[in-house]
This record gives sequence, structure tokens and C-alpha cells, in this order.
Amino acid sequence: MGDVITRIEGRAGVVTLSRPKALNALSHPMSLTIEAALDAWRDNADVALVILEAEGEKAFCAGGDIASIYHQSKAGELQPARDFWREEYRLNVKIAEYPKPILSFMQGFIMGGGVGLGCHGSHRIVGDTSKVAMPECGIGLIPDVGGSLILARAPGRVGEYVGLTGERLNAADAILAGFANLYVPETDWPALKAALIETGDASLANKAGRQAERATLPALMPMLDRVFSAETLTDILKRLDREEGEAAEKALAAIRRASPISLAATLEIVRRARGFSSVREAVALEYRFTWRSHEKGDFVEGIRAQLIDKDRNPRWKHPAADAVPADYIAMMLASLGENDIR
Repeated sequence: MGDVITRIEGRAGVVTLSRPKALNALSHPMSLTIEAALDAWRDNADVALVILEAEGEKAFCAGGDIASIYHQSKAGELQPARDFWREEYRLNVKIAEYPKPILSFMQGFIMGGGVGLGCHGSHRIVGDTSKVAMPECGIGLIPDVGGSLILARAPGRVGEYVGLTGERLNAADAILAGFANLYVPETDWPALKAALIETGDASLANKAGRQAERATLPALMPMLDRVFSAETLTDILKRLDREEGEAAEKALAAIRRASPISLAATLEIVRRARGFSSVREAVALEYRFTWRSHEKGDFVEGIRAQLIDKDRNPRWKHPAADAVPADYIAMMLASLGENDIR
């Protein structure tokens, strides 16, 4: 049994992430295996739709396998990570542009690379255990895998808020923000999958959808629009500091913990992405940052602090979220020339 299992069952191509002990973290080989399956099923008349699922109760996919990237980077091997990101982003684009329905069943944690897998298809299904987040600023990256486009399309200033703070969204909030479009109780998932496999009829998922409850974002929207509409990160922090309430305090603390470079770049990327029309455009801009993140960004230090030494005390390149020069962010997002994603 591998880390990902692909097969045809009935009228469906089925992809099962099979690393539950690692929260189904997405590795480079897993990404390539999934892409090969999608390529094989694209023109296969026996496959009417694709199901993306994962083993275990804790996570659909809690992100990319970044620990291996850390060790490669420390050894001076930067190209493997750059190749992984380029090919992972290619998979994200294929999912977004796939000509057949792709139905993702996303339980537990859906973060980072899990968003890229599960949140670009036609039917993005969440349940009561689902927790969606883009927490990359905390490890020196930016919301990537096309996630910046989802954030850009979220209502009001929800995108800036979720991208900068890494806030975890429940099912109702994930649907409001655009990461998912269907809530189905997880007890109903086995029967729904069986019916999809038997019939190849993706509309059965729409019929199974229910109203998700416990949305928290609507009550926060006035504050989010008031605060996160500020032009600069410095102004956002000043406005948050003036706000009262637990949500504002929590957001302020989260931003102050994160990488200043990543925060400033995330704000710029999300706002640029409001002018984009496709995941393809979003990943092209995201890749410029991730390509430079080992040497010019805080990525290696962020992984060290969070996952390797676990001291939770990163030493960022810049001392505070409002101390990153604008020209530094311009450099991080500048063209890579022949290395750009085209």
C-alpha cells in the first residue's frame, strides 16, 4: 500500500490519500501519482467523475510534506522543493480546469496543500469535523496552491483576515469563504460515495447537501471590513490594536507571531489576485515567492521553529510585521525570468 491509492471503481476514478499518521501530508511522489491518474482518466469514457478522499478521521490533508524540504534546504539543495512546488501547482491547475466533476470529501484538517487538492474541484464537500486554514505565514510561506485566489474571492475582507491570521474555518465558514460549496453530514458520506461510484452522477452530491450551521464569520464581517481594508499592514495592525473583543485580540496575536515578510507578501498577493480570473494566474505569482522563500524569505527558519526544534521562537529576517520595506516585497514577487510558471 502506498501513500496514495488510485483506482477505478464503477463509474468513478477514486484517489485515496493513505498517510493518516502523517495527517495525509502531500509529498512530491504523491502529487505526481495523483496527476498521472487524472491524466489517465481524462479521456476514459468509463470514468464519469473523480472522488478525492483520505484515510483517517483527523485530516483530509494537513499540508505539504515540508519537513523533507527543510532538510534539503539546510543541505543547500534548493531545486527539489522548487520542482515540487512547480509540479504541485500544475496539479492544482489541472484540478481547477478538469473537464469532469471532481468531488472532494474533506474531513478534519484541510490546510495548505490540502486546500490545493480539495478546494478547486467542482464539488468541495465538508462535514462537521472539517477545519480549513491557510496558516503559511506562520512558517514563512504565503497562502499558495491557488489559495490566494480563493482568499481574493472571499466576501468583503475575509480573504485578508484568513490569509494573515491562519484562522481555522468550520464547515459553514469554509463555504462562506469559498473553500467549499457543499455541507454533507459525514455519516452520509459512505452512502453518497457508493451512489456516485455506481451511477457516475455528480448531481447526487448536490441533492445530499444540507445547510451548514454555526457560521462565525458573518458576525465578524463589520470588524473585518473595517480593519482589513486598511492599505498597509502597519495600518491594519493599528486598527486591530484599537478594536475591542476576543476576535480582534486573537487576530492581532496571530499576526504578530507570523513572518513579517510572509505577511506583507500575502497582503500584496491577495489584493493582486482580485484581478485574476484563474488558478493558473494565482500559482504563477505564488511561485515567485516560494521559489525565493529558502534564501530570501523566512521559510527554513519557520519550519525549524515549528516542526524541527519546536521551540516556537522563530528568528525572522525582519523584526516586526510593519518593518519590511516595500521594495523587499517587490523583489520577492518579481519575475523569475525563465523560471517563471508560464
